Amino acid sequence: MKNTTKILAFIITFSIMSCNSHNNKHTTISLRQDLIMKYEPVFNDLKKNLAEENGKLWAHQLYGPIMFVDRNSRTIIANEPDTKGILTKEGNVYIGILPKEINLSNTAHNWNGKRWTMLRLPLPKDYNERLDLLTHELFHRIQPELGFKKINNKNENHLDDKTARVFLKLELNALKKALMTNNDSISQIHIRNALLFRNYRDALFTNEKKEENTLEINEGLAEYTGSILSKRTDKKLKEHYIKAINSFYNNRTFVRSFAYVTIPVYGYFMNKKNPNWNKALTKKTNLTDFITTFFKVTIPTNLKDIVDKLKANYGYDKISAIERERANEHKKLIEKYKTEFLKNPTLTITFEKMNISFDPRNIMPFENLGTIYPSIRITDNWGILTAKNGALLSKNWDKVMVSVPTSISDTLVEGNGWKIELNTAWKIVKRKNNYLLKRK
Repeated sequence: MKNTTKILAFIITFSIMSCNSHNNKHTTISLRQDLIMKYEPVFNDLKKNLAEENGKLWAHQLYGPIMFVDRNSRTIIANEPDTKGILTKEGNVYIGILPKEINLSNTAHNWNGKRWTMLRLPLPKDYNERLDLLTHELFHRIQPELGFKKINNKNENHLDDKTARVFLKLELNALKKALMTNNDSISQIHIRNALLFRNYRDALFTNEKKEENTLEINEGLAEYTGSILSKRTDKKLKEHYIKAINSFYNNRTFVRSFAYVTIPVYGYFMNKKNPNWNKALTKKTNLTDFITTFFKVTIPTNLKDIVDKLKANYGYDKISAIERERANEHKKLIEKYKTEFLKNPTLTITFEKMNISFDPRNIMPFENLGTIYPSIRITDNWGILTAKNGALLSKNWDKVMVSVPTSISDTLVEGNGWKIELNTAWKIVKRKNNYLLKRK
């Protein structure tokens, strides 16, 4: 009787396992079919559009290896094979799984012998937004070939300063007014005033001018490429830029996101005068100087006096009031993080071969120690860190700090809002009240 029960239990268990295996396999096949059906036409449409564009914008073909990756299953659907045979051809596309060690983000990424444009699924439903995003990321793939390689993307921490934020908003408000008129003469006046606010901000933060420039060359030119090739009508394109500026104001910080709105708008107006303006750029070009010269704007010696007279026309009083309130709230947030990272016990993780993925809209400079990333995913030789409740990345990008571990095992370490999927050659070591991640 006992043996019969054991055999029956085994049969039931085996049947359940077989059923689960069948269901998982069916789900996987179904997902792949859905991805193919949905995104193969996107490849075809993009290829057709860029064949028509024929590399005119940058004197270089944008279309190349592209992979779309499902966020949950990490399933890849690509337009080309990889060189190592990981991707399997199904119809006219290629299917595979992105290893978990690779961060999933919209980016250019070297993988299995090719430089890919990677995009997370789902893509935007709106056709023009989707085309905008695709061509933005395709620009990043060919950036090195265009001469924009080895560009450091440091955080522009000075843009967390109240004064810097005020004058950046004044610049953008002037650009909005330029977009909102159909009178070229009036538009040029607003562009001139935007450049006066911009040059004044540069004069206040002289040491940071170069760092702003590198981010605008990297992300600003990519966003210009995406928007100008998005097939929006001129009216819709102007509406898109205005919406982007208004949305930008809602970002918690501006330190990495400002370039997505400044250069596309200046580029739009330059494109109207000379569609080839961008071909004169190199990675050493100072965009502020370039744009100021392009629009034949002379910077007066009494710039401060001129700016003081202009700022009321672009909402200075309202902007200042908002920024004062924001500065007060910001101080409270800084105090919270001081307690978490400077007073309470922490875990420090040093990088060896770091790869990082994060949202550029909500990061926050922290004292002179680095930057707080509310949500971040980092992969390295030691494993995978996922943090959703704040992590402090050092200013040199050589280590990251999280709150004290609450659970430690050989393969998984967890804390408040974070976890590390730990590789076996590593362990957590306590040093006084704090913790370190070390090789065994």
